[in-house]
Amino acid sequence: MATVVRTDRLPAFRNEPFTDFSDPDNARAMKDALERVRSELGKAHPMLIGAEEVEGAVLVASINPARPSQVVGRHPKGTADDALRALAAAEAAFPSWSRTSWEERVDVVIRAAEAMRERKHELAAWMVYEVSKSWAEADGDIAELIDFAEYYAREALRLAGPQRVYPYPGEEPSLRYIPLGPGVIISPWNFPAAIAGGMTLAAIVTGNTVVLKPAETSTTIAYKFVKLLLDEAGLPPGVVNLVTGPGSVVGEALVDSPRTRFVAFTGSKEVGLRIFERASRPQPGQIWLKRTVLEMGGKDAIVVDETADLDAAAEGIVASAFGFQGQKCSACSRAIVVDSVYDTVLEKVVEHTKKLKVGDPTEPDTFMGAVIDEPAFNKISGYIAIGKQEGRLVLGGESMDPAKGYFLPPTIIADIKPNARIAQEEIFGPVLAFIRAADFDEALDIANGTEFGLTGALYSTDESRIERAAVEFHVGNLYFNRKCTGAMVGVHPFGGFNMSGTDSKAGGPDYLLLFSQAKSISRKV
Repeated sequence: MATVVRTDRLPAFRNEPFTDFSDPDNARAMKDALERVRSELGKAHPMLIGAEEVEGAVLVASINPARPSQVVGRHPKGTADDALRALAAAEAAFPSWSRTSWEERVDVVIRAAEAMRERKHELAAWMVYEVSKSWAEADGDIAELIDFAEYYAREALRLAGPQRVYPYPGEEPSLRYIPLGPGVIISPWNFPAAIAGGMTLAAIVTGNTVVLKPAETSTTIAYKFVKLLLDEAGLPPGVVNLVTGPGSVVGEALVDSPRTRFVAFTGSKEVGLRIFERASRPQPGQIWLKRTVLEMGGKDAIVVDETADLDAAAEGIVASAFGFQGQKCSACSRAIVVDSVYDTVLEKVVEHTKKLKVGDPTEPDTFMGAVIDEPAFNKISGYIAIGKQEGRLVLGGESMDPAKGYFLPPTIIADIKPNARIAQEEIFGPVLAFIRAADFDEALDIANGTEFGLTGALYSTDESRIERAAVEFHVGNLYFNRKCTGAMVGVHPFGGFNMSGTDSKAGGPDYLLLFSQAKSISRKV
């Protein structure tokens, strides 16, 4: 009885290559894209609800963190009524979309991937301006979004086919996967294309309809993504609806509504726990338990023992700690180094970090741009002040004028105790705590000594320690002898333990199941 879908219509999945900007043609193409996007900055963009473009009475500016006087886009300050209208539109579109064949839904997602690939530099350029990503970080964000589209398309075809059930005399049993219903996507600003798009594509390819509520600081790229789905990929109106505005108003209305079937969220622990709690309470008229898919924070560690390649370890620590200004839930915020090589590793990390260029991300050689906004600038500056009291400032830490851009230097603070605040609390900025461990056993205990469990890495050549870490280092994504950032779709399914979330494993073979429910059917013969 299961619908059989051809799975040979797509080639084997492969990750989208990153752009080599040392190639003059690629660098020229990126510069051209930045110029085109710059000419479009400051425009007003509507909310997208059903087939309507909804203007707002009040517009909120999304600004360039590297140049706070520059407006990237203006977006409606949505209301609770707007949120519920969008949810009603998703609900109205659900019967038709949920009964659309798996192949047709996959076709939409593949067309989206093709359109994103054609406009890769342009989409990346929007993120350079809106969230201050470097060329490489913005390019990687779009590559990851393309990967999500291609990977989830293939996974959808796998789920569409016959599922394994055992025969039984006198019956024809089958198992199929059906969508949940209209749901809510609440996306972050740090991967405003990959995460917003990845969660959305997973939901719609499995037959759900959604309301996407992006972070207010990265609304423009979310708008561009939804317009691409509607105008270029051929997605029917109402399947994806875009509502903009404050999470405390729009987000909570969506989470609380009895019409909401699921909530997929990526962001802070505090907001994730609030969603988890609110979604668990049935509302009048609600006949289901809302499913929550939560990806929250991290306090990620790289452990280095005395057998490690110390140069490789230092390079991995710097890349993990300071890529995109440390504003990744997977970023290395703790370097835990055994005593006998602690000073050597610290010295090497400092030397590598001194070579990083902080500045305007439109320039091709910039490694670190600005942090996302003034509240983040102030919060991170506060943690640097705390760190100076808790340890020894080795590099960075100087105050800068936020009026000229929300720039902060890469900051390294040594001799931090495992229970210090900057060793326990998520900072989400370019601040690295160096922690000394007596030996490998203590290093592993320290690594596990937070409420989070997202990513981690071990640099070691001792096979017995690597085997121990595989069992005892309690994180969702563990890496050996490489950095703790840069999970690849289909290669490193991503999601964490404990207060890092529901271990959703985005980009892995289990992810689409989070947006589906299984239906067992049997016919007597």
